[in-house]
Amino acid sequence: MTEATNDIEKKVENMTTKNLEEDVVNPWEVASSSDKGVDYDKLIKRFGSSKVDEELIKRIETVTGKPAHHFLKRGVFFSQRDMHQILNLAEQKKPFFLYTGRGPSSEAMHLGHLIPFIFTKWLQEAFDVPLVIQLTDDEKFLWKDLTLEEASRLSFENAKDIIALGFDVEKTFIFSDLEYIAQSPAFYKNMLRTQKLVTYNQVKGIFGFDDSTCIGKISFPSIQAAPSFSSSFPQIFNNKTNIPCLIPCAIDQDPYFRMTRDVAPRLGYIKPALMHSTFFPALQGAQTKMSASDANSSIFLTDTDKQIKTKVNTVS
Repeated sequence: MTEATNDIEKKVENMTTKNLEEDVVNPWEVASSSDKGVDYDKLIKRFGSSKVDEELIKRIETVTGKPAHHFLKRGVFFSQRDMHQILNLAEQKKPFFLYTGRGPSSEAMHLGHLIPFIFTKWLQEAFDVPLVIQLTDDEKFLWKDLTLEEASRLSFENAKDIIALGFDVEKTFIFSDLEYIAQSPAFYKNMLRTQKLVTYNQVKGIFGFDDSTCIGKISFPSIQAAPSFSSSFPQIFNNKTNIPCLIPCAIDQDPYFRMTRDVAPRLGYIKPALMHSTFFPALQGAQTKMSASDANSSIFLTDTDKQIKTKVNTVS
């Protein structure tokens, strides 16, 4: 039995009695007690989102004038919040922007990381809209055993993988939190506005923080919330505060944006819309997702043919 397989079994064993009925899905852990993996229909009900149904897919095709992306047709993007409102904007020729991100904890991205970016690229091309990509190197410094310098370096390395996907260079802004926040008073002000409106009890309930959680982790959700607001990027949106946002992401990131959607109206901002993807399963099976923290569970974009063959033959 490999060390990676052991880790996955421990995750499943550590699930509480309640979680034996409910899959564990949060920004830091994904585990299912079922060999089939996460029950996404139950997850939609639990998170209170809406299913991506045939009606929505057909409407996307009508509004864009393009065939739906195969991730939509095959149910890879399966859940959404307020996507119909985004389509209303597109029909009315009103602006909106895209926001997605990456937490750089490894030298290179793996196949699972590609899913939101591939779909985001299609959305950018289909709707011809601006895109902001947040690299949360500050998050990885707080959660992983990394120095600030190493987190920043990994951010730079991951940016190369993202750039290679071919986003519109005229309409895409990729930024590192460690670099950008210090240069953007507008971004920092939105962080503070969010922090003032969210209590410790609220983030404790949403994210499972406890008395041993460092204050950096407790305040981090406000940093991931800030790019949802167009006023965080005055240089892109000319100080406009009312441009809506669509966030394509894996569904484990939804807790951040449930918090954001709760705060947005109280700040006078528009709630961000979301499109949620399923998880790319680990090589060991569908009980958990590919993880950059476990090299044996993942196929990285920099893996050689020999490395991929070895992983597939010995791990999966």
